[in-house]
Parts: sequence; structure tokens; C-alpha cells
Amino acid sequence: MTTEIPPFGKTGQLTGSELQFAMAFTSTPRGARLARRLASHRLDAWGFPYGSEVNETLTLVVAELAANAVTHGRVPGRDFRLSLTLTTARDRVRVEVTDTRGDRLPPARPCAPENPEAEAGRGLWLVTCLASRLSVEPREGGGPGKTVRAEVDLRGDVRGAEEVPVRPDDRTAVT
Repeated sequence: MTTEIPPFGKTGQLTGSELQFAMAFTSTPRGARLARRLASHRLDAWGFPYGSEVNETLTLVVAELAANAVTHGRVPGRDFRLSLTLTTARDRVRVEVTDTRGDRLPPARPCAPENPEAEAGRGLWLVTCLASRLSVEPREGGGPGKTVRAEVDLRGDVRGAEEVPVRPDDRTAVT
């Protein structure tokens, strides 16, 4: 597992007082599980407690995207990267998972699985149902791979989650 501060958006900079968590994980089931657990932990630290609707929803989005990166985007010896960004207004969380397989793109419009009892095939459909926006873009910086980005708009009743004081040096959290 390695840590990094990834480029952000088109400018490579965080704006205002956005909060960000970013880390690279091994492309293994263990790495995907760790990404899910650390995302839930970071959301709790940002004032969205374990068990809350926001924490559970975003943890599920991270789990599905990380599992896809490990299952479909894996290149032996290459990590995948997870980035979470909470907007300044605390009204949206952006989840980005970057892997190194640019040749295996997810479907443009994921649909419900044909067999509801199937063990696989519903991850991106769940993300589509939970996220406000879902996109797939080539990996920034010219490297191989793609970034799957999901944005979850937080409802008015959860936006007022406990405000966590943020020190200026905590704007970008790298664990």
C-alpha cells in the first residue's frame, strides 16, 4: 500500500476548504476491503458517523467501485487509487477510483441484473441508483487506465451533520 496526493480536477488543486482523502491500495480483495474501511473511517472523521445514511451509502459506493477496480481493472503489480472529496458546502461527496486498465470500460448505462439472485453484475447498477452522477474518464497525467467518478449529493437533512473543526493542515488527509 502506498500513499499519495493525486491531482485533482483540471487544475490539480483543491478549492476553498474542500476536504480530501486519497490513498493507493493494492489491487487485491484485501486492498478493496481496506479502501472501504478507511473511507468509512474518514467519513466518520468528517462528521458523518458510522451507521448514518451518508456513511453507509458512500461506503457502499466505495466498496463497489473498489471491487470493480480489483476485479476488472487489475494489472498485476499495479495499485488502484481512491479519492474522496467533500465539497466546501458539505453538500456533495465525490468518489474517484482509478485503476490501470483503460481497455476495460464499464457499460455507459448499467442496468439491473437479469437474475436478481446472481452473485455478480449489480455493482455499477447500485452505484448508478445511489449516485447523482457517474462518469468514466481516461486516467489523468497520461498514464494507462481510467477513473470512475461517482458524486453523491447529500440531502438537506444530513448536510447539517456535525461540523468537524478542520485545521488548515488537515485539508488534504493522506493516511
